[in-house]
Amino acid sequence: MKKLFLSLLIFALFPFFAVAQEYKPIIGVSATESSPASTPSTYVNAVKRAGGVPVVIPITTDSTQIAAILSVVDAVVMTGGADIDPLKYMGEEPIRALGEITPTRDEFDMMLIKMAVKRGLPLFGICRGEQLLNVAFGGTLYQDIPSQAGAYIKHNQDAPGSYGTHSIDIEKNSLIYKLLGSEKAVVNSFHHQAVKEPAPGFKVTAKSKDGIVEAIEMIGTDKVWGTQFHPESFVNAGDDFFLPLFEHLVKKAKEYRAGK
Repeated sequence: MKKLFLSLLIFALFPFFAVAQEYKPIIGVSATESSPASTPSTYVNAVKRAGGVPVVIPITTDSTQIAAILSVVDAVVMTGGADIDPLKYMGEEPIRALGEITPTRDEFDMMLIKMAVKRGLPLFGICRGEQLLNVAFGGTLYQDIPSQAGAYIKHNQDAPGSYGTHSIDIEKNSLIYKLLGSEKAVVNSFHHQAVKEPAPGFKVTAKSKDGIVEAIEMIGTDKVWGTQFHPESFVNAGDDFFLPLFEHLVKKAKEYRAGK
């Protein structure tokens, strides 16, 4: 009878154990200015391939809505997009080479980054997302690489996003090195702005051969980082080299959920 009772108890509880084992964390992906309630499928597919459940965070400057969304998600991906208003966020006058800016999205992204990090959410910034992560915590940017940074490499490629066009050097004492297991990588490049001075509390972890910052991370934690290149484009195309960057985000998201 006792064995039968235990068997029935295990059978009854099995669905709950199964749900716990199969839990997939919810990854919030920031929307873009081209469509304030959607984001490119490359980001969505990369999160899916890493084992997460992507949900788009629509553009809003209502802090109560952002807070409500952040109470549901387990991690955040900040996506690429337009240039950042230098006058408002870095106190610099815009130079002639500055591209299109999107003030509402700037405000949304800054609020989202600061509120997410304050809550302890894992956060991965990509391209503009990395740049805004840096600016949000007091760093600066080159408004235009060709005219300001003296770079000799082409950083805005005319090639598919899944094709790497220049190499980067990765710091050994870094999260990206730990995840990729390499001091070098070949990356894609779709930008004319880049990190200039890293924000206090952040360090540079990868650079191109001409010195342009290609990755940063928050010091003292392994759950806030960014890349200038677009790893999601490779992952979306089935190239697994950069998949560990998204798998790490999913892992940190599970830990965050477990600790709530």
